[in-house]
Amino acid sequence: MSKLIYMTNTSLDGYVEDETGAFDWVNPEPVFAIITELLRPIGTYLYGRRLYETMAYWDAPVEGYPPEQRDFARIWQEAEKIVFSRTLTGATTRNTRVERDFDLEAIRKLKRESKHDISIGGAELAGLALEADLVDECQLFLNPVIVGGGKPAFRAAIRRDLELLETRRFGTGAIHLRYRMRGATP
Repeated sequence: MSKLIYMTNTSLDGYVEDETGAFDWVNPEPVFAIITELLRPIGTYLYGRRLYETMAYWDAPVEGYPPEQRDFARIWQEAEKIVFSRTLTGATTRNTRVERDFDLEAIRKLKRESKHDISIGGAELAGLALEADLVDECQLFLNPVIVGGGKPAFRAAIRRDLELLETRRFGTGAIHLRYRMRGATP
């Protein structure tokens, strides 16, 4: 059985974007290589529309990216992507399909049958998966900024106990936190 992993950047006060919808306070450069390695075993990305549209940037020819980003682009392009959206009429990137509804049973089946781990991105989509106890791990890149409001990384009504598995510190003050959901299979 594969793991479903919620990986996201967050501010110190727990937001994935500020009140204007911006996340320009995230500095991906110091953690880029680590994120690439964390995504290497992922076979499928589950996205909401907005995050998918942001990530579609990575679908260009690999040679067009700076050398230090080419491996990430290759990994992203090869993975299956499922976008949950009621407004998109089709996918614009390779290995991508659009689904209208986030079907919990379909996700459970995907976890059972997948040979690779699965990531889920977008706070709202991850919130649905957390509520259904589908998420096995949370991996947060905590950024040294307080944005004062916006879209929270976790819904207010969610309560889950976590077990810290790993931490990494970066020279910029960012910290990677890897947690397993208590009760999830190791």
